[in-house]
Amino acid sequence: MSIQNNELMTTTGNNFILPQAMETTFTAEELAEDMDGIQLNFQQVKVPAGGALQYEIPTEDPDNPDYSRYLEGVMLYHHPSNAYWPETEDGEDDDNAPPQCQALDGKFGHGSPGGLCDACGYNRFGTRGRGKACKNMHMVYLLRSGEFMPLQISLPPTSIRPFNEFVSRAFLLRRRGICSAVVQLGLKKMNNGKDDYSVTTFKLLRDFEGEELRQIRDYADQFKEQVKVMLAQRAEQADAASGDVVEVGTTSRRLPDNEDHFAIGGVIDGEREELPA
Repeated sequence: MSIQNNELMTTTGNNFILPQAMETTFTAEELAEDMDGIQLNFQQVKVPAGGALQYEIPTEDPDNPDYSRYLEGVMLYHHPSNAYWPETEDGEDDDNAPPQCQALDGKFGHGSPGGLCDACGYNRFGTRGRGKACKNMHMVYLLRSGEFMPLQISLPPTSIRPFNEFVSRAFLLRRRGICSAVVQLGLKKMNNGKDDYSVTTFKLLRDFEGEELRQIRDYADQFKEQVKVMLAQRAEQADAASGDVVEVGTTSRRLPDNEDHFAIGGVIDGEREELPA
């Protein structure tokens, strides 16, 4: 169940609601068997084009998305992601088509040309105009208050530097993890001398402390490990589809045992508990 804009905006950092641990009588092995062949897709949010100042958020009805000037929540995890699309006739990427090569972890590409991103000729400035032929993105998983699954926010190249600077200033320099605070993502319009474009802005709203920090850390740790397994599985699938037999890792397909505190897939909603104010 999604939360509409008016409900979201009245939820402040002092009242963040975390999904309660789900109780289940099923073992991890049984759940893993049920999930076999099922690929989870997060609700994906992109930074809008053309200098727009609202995020488009998917809902249960794909024809009626929600719109919001800001997104507030906890960053559970983040990682780089690269994708290469050949140029179309008008010289632009066709983002609606599957990429010819994709590095889900931003390090090793699957497809054509594939291989290590650091050694790839397409991952060099100047290979497409002044930029790169390979599109460097960054995925941020933002859990909003009262929701069970986070949004997957795809930051384009122009928003990566503001993200890095924010994480360094708000978290790393204070020796805190990114999940240790409620943050707000906004948008600002920029112009490169030719076109308007939108850049993500970041603001720290409130730190978690004590018991609420312990709860959100546990939740983020469980989510992070399962996303890593999921990405490894998708990388193997991409290799199989392309006929690539390069060995990229030995990560087990079995989801880690987290004592049923968190599970990707299966039930999408459940009881919730409110973190202490």
